[in-house]
Amino acid sequence: MPSSYRAIFTAPGTVAFSAAGFLGRMPLAMMGLGVMTMVSEITGRYGLAGSLSATMAVSAAALGPQVSRLVDRHGQRRVLRPTVLVSLLAATGLVLCAQLRLADWTLFLFAAGVGCVPSVGAMTRARWAALYRQSPRELHTAYSFESVVDEVCFIFGPIIAVGLSTTWFPAAGPVLAGGFLAVGVWWLTSQRATEPVPHPAEHHTGGSVLRSRGLQVLVAAFVATGAIFGSVDVVTVAFAEAEGHKSWSSLVLAVYALGSCLAGAVFGLLHLKGEAPRRWLVGVCAMAVSMIPLQLAGNLPVLAAALFVAGLAIAPTMVTTMALVQAHVPRAKLTEGMSWTSTGLAVGIALGASTGGWVVDAHGAAAGYAVPGVAGVCAAVVGLTGYRLLRPAPPAAEPTREGLSDRDDREQDPEQSHLA
Repeated sequence: MPSSYRAIFTAPGTVAFSAAGFLGRMPLAMMGLGVMTMVSEITGRYGLAGSLSATMAVSAAALGPQVSRLVDRHGQRRVLRPTVLVSLLAATGLVLCAQLRLADWTLFLFAAGVGCVPSVGAMTRARWAALYRQSPRELHTAYSFESVVDEVCFIFGPIIAVGLSTTWFPAAGPVLAGGFLAVGVWWLTSQRATEPVPHPAEHHTGGSVLRSRGLQVLVAAFVATGAIFGSVDVVTVAFAEAEGHKSWSSLVLAVYALGSCLAGAVFGLLHLKGEAPRRWLVGVCAMAVSMIPLQLAGNLPVLAAALFVAGLAIAPTMVTTMALVQAHVPRAKLTEGMSWTSTGLAVGIALGASTGGWVVDAHGAAAGYAVPGVAGVCAAVVGLTGYRLLRPAPPAAEPTREGLSDRDDREQDPEQSHLA
């Protein structure tokens, strides 16, 4: 492990909460794709499978920020354990209804309940932020490491979910995803020493952090980015099936994540001094351009190569996004701010998965890659039009210490001046 990564793990408890966060995030890559594979295996209906995956994503988008807001006020342990129980019970109901081939509305009912799942990635990033708030380089490396962990989940998660559901029994992927969620969250919340200190209600005045114009731009761009991810997942499974190798779809999607993983690992070793908003805009536009080769892929090897190249833009953009979130929200609401980006991603995944599934049903698998292409264009448009809102404001007159608000404290944080 390079020295920059070794350095961030010198703080006590970092290895344990990072490992727990890894397990707790595996369902992010497994549950939606596992449910989609389970339903398509049982019913053969990709439209229904994509819609159920979209329902879970929309539910997570609606409930996730509320869960994170409660976490900021009351702490991770008190909030995460009850919400995970609700999600696991709903996932159990979804699996049973699918196996028993009950009415479609029962599937959607329980799929909505599955969305009551915490953003484990936001919880682990909040722990890193609490440890290294005054150490910008270490925090940059920690965020990069977390992006690598995300992509490792997306490398192995689809392989496990799709592989088990297609070769063992249809519900194997969702069942194992639920197990990962339970173990990961219980382990993470048992580690009290690194849990960020909750902020009382008086620190949460001013309404939602989504009022920040900069955060609105990031969330909107992540909706389009999520549409890329959701549609690529659905269309790739259908494309692999059309090629006669459905189980290979998990390997192709793993290659996509591998590209992002490698890019994130290298990005974490760099200490860039340019403007973070400019790096973010370049990353968003690079993701949009990388969707073009997918339209020309005629077989699985070519598709895998195109997805690997497309993945190279993902992790660096995600890391920069987390830095920008921290620059645009108060400290007391950091977990909520990070969760809003996850919400945007979840909404986009829902839209992309649903639209991709219906396009595949109507026009075939190859035509489905037009969906991530359009989503990439939308992301670039949002980035280009909203870029100015992400740039740092001109320096204001120095206020007195007594007059500093929570936002003033944040803007004077040396970490923010480095990231800007």
